[in-house]
Amino acid sequence: MARAHKKHTVAEILKRIIFITLGAALMGVALEYFLVPNSMLDGGITGISIVLSSITPLPLSVLIFVINLPFLFIGYKQIGRTFALSTLYGIAVMSLTTAILHHVEPFTHEKILAVLYGGVLLGAGVGLAIRYGGALDGTEIVAILISKKTRIPVGQIIMLINVVIFTIAGFLFGPDSAMYSIFTFYIAAKVMDIVVEGLDESKSVTIISSEYEEISQAIMDRLGRPTTYFYAKGGYSNMDTQVIYCVVTRLELAKLKAMVQEIDPSAFISIQHVSDVLGGSMEKKSIH
Repeated sequence: MARAHKKHTVAEILKRIIFITLGAALMGVALEYFLVPNSMLDGGITGISIVLSSITPLPLSVLIFVINLPFLFIGYKQIGRTFALSTLYGIAVMSLTTAILHHVEPFTHEKILAVLYGGVLLGAGVGLAIRYGGALDGTEIVAILISKKTRIPVGQIIMLINVVIFTIAGFLFGPDSAMYSIFTFYIAAKVMDIVVEGLDESKSVTIISSEYEEISQAIMDRLGRPTTYFYAKGGYSNMDTQVIYCVVTRLELAKLKAMVQEIDPSAFISIQHVSDVLGGSMEKKSIH
């Protein structure tokens, strides 16, 4: 049993590495092949890095990596080691890709084509990274922390940050480039939506398992999320059991699924979209 569990874990790690690598490389291609040569920006830390690379001698690849580091440290403290390491790896691959492609001739100088191709590749890359337990930008970590303090939805905070970035782009690169950047960001967000299969800020998770006590304790200890038991009775087995219910952020979802399957590979997991969360005990507890 222990040997099979170890193989499963290695397979999951390899799968995560492969898809985060692919996602990070796609984002690097989108930036250097389509967006940056046409004076277009992405949102978040990447957008800030593009702005700084245009007004300083520092290369984009270095800025992306260095500016994201403090947010990765915050992510390590707030969300966990696996997420932080996955994100660090993804950002490193993306930075390396932009460095390699920086002097390569861009695919096109046609603005509309750059918006379409760049937006699709960007959204696919970020979506793959998020789906497999990482991220490619520190903005979401900042947004999650601000949301905890202010109760403003994470999506609104990210949008506000990006409005500021695109406004700056309008002054530096002209209003046309700013508008093209907004269109690119919109397309990327829609593609990301498809790849991740829904980017609601929170997910409610229902878990049915005979190991409910161990799973519940792991969720509280390793994710810092409170859990609730529902008493239930199996329709087929006719046995009494308890169902676990909890609410997590989408960045924590991949870690939660891996954690549950690690404890009980046969556990039943049901995930629902949550449009909003108010009150209750959604606030994370500190993890020691």
